[in-house]
Amino acid sequence: MTPSEADVALACMQVFVSGLVESGIEHACVSPGSRSTAIALALHRDRRVRVHVHLDERSSSYFGLGLAKATGKAVAVICTSGTAAAEFFPAVVEASMSRVPLVLLTADRPPELRGVGANQTIDQLKLFGAFAKRFVDADLPATGPGAAGRWHALGLDVVAASRAHPPGPVHVNLPFREPLVPTGAPVELGDFRTGRAEPALGTPPLEPTEVDALADALAGVERGTIVAGSLRHDAAPVLELARKLGWPLISEPTSGLRVPGALSAGQFLLVNEGFASEHAPEVALQVGAAPTSRAGLAFVAAAERLVIVDPDRLVADPARHSFLTIEADPGTVALELLARLESRPESAWSGEWMRADTAARFAVDETIDRWSEPYEGLIARDLAAAIPSGGVLTVGSSMPVRDLDAYCLPRNGLRVLANRGASGIDGFVSTTLGVAAGDAPTYALMGDLTLLHDAGGLLWNAQRGYDAVLVVLNNGGGAVFSFLAQRELPELEELFTTPHGLDLAKLADAAGAGHTLVGRADDLVPALKRATNEGGVHIVDVSIDRELNVARHADVRSAVAAALADVPS
Repeated sequence: MTPSEADVALACMQVFVSGLVESGIEHACVSPGSRSTAIALALHRDRRVRVHVHLDERSSSYFGLGLAKATGKAVAVICTSGTAAAEFFPAVVEASMSRVPLVLLTADRPPELRGVGANQTIDQLKLFGAFAKRFVDADLPATGPGAAGRWHALGLDVVAASRAHPPGPVHVNLPFREPLVPTGAPVELGDFRTGRAEPALGTPPLEPTEVDALADALAGVERGTIVAGSLRHDAAPVLELARKLGWPLISEPTSGLRVPGALSAGQFLLVNEGFASEHAPEVALQVGAAPTSRAGLAFVAAAERLVIVDPDRLVADPARHSFLTIEADPGTVALELLARLESRPESAWSGEWMRADTAARFAVDETIDRWSEPYEGLIARDLAAAIPSGGVLTVGSSMPVRDLDAYCLPRNGLRVLANRGASGIDGFVSTTLGVAAGDAPTYALMGDLTLLHDAGGLLWNAQRGYDAVLVVLNNGGGAVFSFLAQRELPELEELFTTPHGLDLAKLADAAGAGHTLVGRADDLVPALKRATNEGGVHIVDVSIDRELNVARHADVRSAVAAALADVPS
């Protein structure tokens, strides 16, 4: 039997997939399509790869994003030609800006059908622009000397490129000629053992001169702070560095450093203008991404000297205030500094921060614990505290990530993930379900519009064996605009808040997901336990009164302000 074009394509893709797998690909997200038949079959028939099938390419790419975030390993995402490939774009942007390794495999028409009006054909060359670390327009599958070696090497190389520092998405465009369905005829491609492509993982080596400069900047400084933004890797030594310096550690939950020893109410201290202005630091050491909150951004910008340790080349300095920026792993830097710096006994500076933090935390908890109605800050605090050790919490953009930053109590055993590269609400449900595919207990905190924005991901994936508890703050629209300048516009409701009037219970029923309505604050934790025990995908639908919620935010700030006024300096 003479092999057809499809047989040759499948043989080449099988060798290509072997290269992908040998470089670390364990998961692939596939959407149905005709032109992508060869690569889809090759992945599905390789038992070393777990294939996740998605109807919608946008959802598929975000699912792969979440899976790559959860595992730290590159994930392949596959689609057919045309606008299917364009559906990847938002997830590619997020992967690029949050340093997540994705291998994007887009099927395409052969070169002779490009630019001639062929059906389902668009210009896919460098489709994702600068957001893809590398673009490869692959050759048409063919036999001949060295064919197997070239495809195997390509598989090795693109995964290595996606994982090399800083990690990110790589795009491989795969053209195929018809016929597209193989006949089963054998194809001989020859030997394909080309050697493993090893990526350059981690940040560049830390230079002794950089450590010297950083140590000089921190030594002898009493009025200093450490501010930890989002981080991809464990940076536990930073906490010990804060202790040794006698500096407060203000850490976002996505840093992995919101643990005992870090401030418990740091955001409330920063948002209090009186306290923040009186405690502008001489030196602020910022590790990881730039702060999420405006108060955090203003605080580091107000420091006399800002020092940044940026492990991911994020250029985490929107105010352009940095005195010294080092591209390095914060944990490694902290270990080096611990060996060079002398311990500082407790100072008046550190005492002021500790007393203020204790007073603010007490005021926050005493205030919100009096309320029976669900309040967004209280839900964020109690959800983060209730997740079992070893669990993962994905938190949506807009208000949820800010509420978690403000209210989350320090604790161990919780990993917090968020799509904060571009800070969009796109594909968040699919991201969460991708995280759940990494097999850790998975929970999510999101707004109702975030859920609805990715309803397709819920409808397709809710009954596919993933376990995730989705806590939805259902305030009937985009409540974040009630805290922004747009709240003064007469078009607030129509153009910005966009109330939806949809019944989330019916959406959950259509998807085959569980649903629990929470109307009282103390119903949350029991609802979480029931949802966890039931397994599968479960929506915990928390009814929020939007106007009351805005007033509650103001009440908490007032309570903190009153508490801080009574703290001796």
